[in-house]
Amino acid sequence: MDVTQLAIERAVATIWNRYNEPLSLDDIADSAILSKFYFSRTFREATGTSPGRFLAAVRLFRAKNLLLETSRSVTDIAYAVGYNSLGTFTSRFARSVGTSPGRYRALSQGGLLALDARAANEGSRGTITGTIRIPETDKSVRVYVGAFRTPVVEGFPVACDILDSSGAYTLTGVPPGTWCVRAAAVSMSDHEPRPWLRKPVFLGRGARLVVRPDKTHASQHIGLRPIKAVDTPILLALPELDNWGAPALNGVA
Repeated sequence: MDVTQLAIERAVATIWNRYNEPLSLDDIADSAILSKFYFSRTFREATGTSPGRFLAAVRLFRAKNLLLETSRSVTDIAYAVGYNSLGTFTSRFARSVGTSPGRYRALSQGGLLALDARAANEGSRGTITGTIRIPETDKSVRVYVGAFRTPVVEGFPVACDILDSSGAYTLTGVPPGTWCVRAAAVSMSDHEPRPWLRKPVFLGRGARLVVRPDKTHASQHIGLRPIKAVDTPILLALPELDNWGAPALNGVA
């Protein structure tokens, strides 16, 4: 492992260990012992996103855990993960996870966590196809493939497909624009009874892909690999994409 890779891993460890502090870019770069400008470029190359976005993803990931594992109030959790404004925390959580903190907790506690993404496909017209290659493993896995607006897997994907083995996928209803195709494989033999807490064992990402109004088909081939220390946490509850397009649940605010 080269010196720069070790430096990025130090920075990532700093983010995970100090996410509840008011970390600045200078603070994170100092932990890597790199200049701020060189650090920002190499961090993005290694992780696929900026240090600030990585920090935000870790904070929201920790907030998800606290919502599911404790009875602390949403306000307490917001401050515990590094936010100094409840409104900012709530809006960013909803944008990244797909629902408000309170609704996320209520749905998960009732075993009803499901995603309704039908509205995301209205008025869309593109298709992305490709193949997924899963490394050899003795585990039974399920692969979730989605098109996202940013490199961080957050919010509802604009389109989704699910595979139980290596093979072809199809993402339909993709609007014209620039998209990031991301894939994650979750172990089906994981003994965690709450599917939204199961952690991916393999990840894969493609380059940014453009769906044009005059060319509505694009292709992206992705090879999965074991998770790394520098991978951003996944904010979307991937196994719940099994309910893709299901009717929204009633009676839960």
